[in-house]
Amino acid sequence: MRAGLTLLSVLAALAVTPVMAQTSTPPLTVSDNGRYVEAGGKPFFWLGDTGWLLLGKLNREETEAYFAKRASQGYNVIQVMVLHRPEMTNPIAGPALIDGDVAQPRVTPGNDPAKPGEYDYWDHLDWVIDRAAAHGLYLALVPAWGTFAEMRILNVDTAPVYGRFIAERYKDKPNIVWLNGGDTHGDMATVTWQTLGKTIKAIDPNHLMTFHPFGRTDSSWTFHNATWLDFNMFQSGHQSYEQDTTRGAYGEDNWEYILNDWARRPARPVIDGEPSYENIPHGLDFVPEPLWKAPDVRRYAWWSVMAGAFGHTYGENSVMQFHVPGAKSAYWASTPWQEAVDSPGALQMQHLKTLILSRPSYLDRVADQSLIIDNGTRYERVAATRGAGFAIAYSYTGKPFRVQMGKISGKRVRAAWFDPRTGETQPIGTFANRGTRLFTPPGTPAPGNDWALVLDDAATPSAP
Repeated sequence: MRAGLTLLSVLAALAVTPVMAQTSTPPLTVSDNGRYVEAGGKPFFWLGDTGWLLLGKLNREETEAYFAKRASQGYNVIQVMVLHRPEMTNPIAGPALIDGDVAQPRVTPGNDPAKPGEYDYWDHLDWVIDRAAAHGLYLALVPAWGTFAEMRILNVDTAPVYGRFIAERYKDKPNIVWLNGGDTHGDMATVTWQTLGKTIKAIDPNHLMTFHPFGRTDSSWTFHNATWLDFNMFQSGHQSYEQDTTRGAYGEDNWEYILNDWARRPARPVIDGEPSYENIPHGLDFVPEPLWKAPDVRRYAWWSVMAGAFGHTYGENSVMQFHVPGAKSAYWASTPWQEAVDSPGALQMQHLKTLILSRPSYLDRVADQSLIIDNGTRYERVAATRGAGFAIAYSYTGKPFRVQMGKISGKRVRAAWFDPRTGETQPIGTFANRGTRLFTPPGTPAPGNDWALVLDDAATPSAP
């Protein structure tokens, strides 16, 4: 332990220079067509993790270990609450606010990271942001969780004060994305959220901003035309088809939100910022079983990206709340977070990111269900996307399906099966790019026997 703390002290003492941070986390911008995101002018696939309670639960050694782990697994965005509750406290830096007042951040003199107790909550957040950048990670920060507005602590009077404070403090950090809201309805306290968004954006126009909404709602429903909103985020939520009985509900069909947002104008990127988490109960707090598992989180990721999302956010029950044995937990979390970071679904997310970025025409990619003939519904649906010289069709059950050829360039196409569990490819063959063709995935058809069919123009070089 002493050696670990010594290493941490050295790391904490090293400042992340602007040049270093800019190299590892260049500015994020919306692509010219309004559909995707770029980092320093290059395609950026958002692979996020919900580390919501990082600031309230982890010390610096634990934060460093978590960032290193997620970076090694291909993640590039961590979604974090800045303020979860009025009494928000970091275990080593103390409370964030004076008397729980969002208009009075607790800022103390001194900032010596080598001496716990001589830096405050905001000094600690400075350090967290810099260490994330050192690992090539962007932090998607929720300034204040939705309960602040519901309790009227965040309102039209306090939002400008707090918004000005946090925007001024972090406007020059390169690896920031703002998530306004926080698991809340956009049509409740709307003026407050508009005020906070406008305040931050006026001071910090160079960082992307969206709104993190309540389960099974979308930022576009209230804020699509807001001047501060750069991309849409929806929360497809944690309920099954049977549990989601709200009017017009999509259940597990998270791709529906994306198709609806693609039909809106102006064009904006869209992402599922909170799908069902791995190892969390169906419906969250209905009953402790059954749990969503790795096949489910893969399905949510592939369905949304095939529909046109610019990336995906993953979540794991114990990790999002950084559960430790013996401590109070939500939603029946039981696995230590240090073990849960290696859950099967967490390791498998990077394969989708790798495949999508390996194909050309990333910024011109569109959803195209006309590729699939006689498509099924719910779990039997085959989701398809294509660019100029490639197409990808994802089947969650591995049931045979027919493809309409001729939708991409080339007289002949090269076909292969891509395994979402391992990232490995199994060549199928080369075929004429016309007519229809039946493709039969490996294995026995069943939920979780998921495969992606990849078609490439045979005249192009083979992708990695």
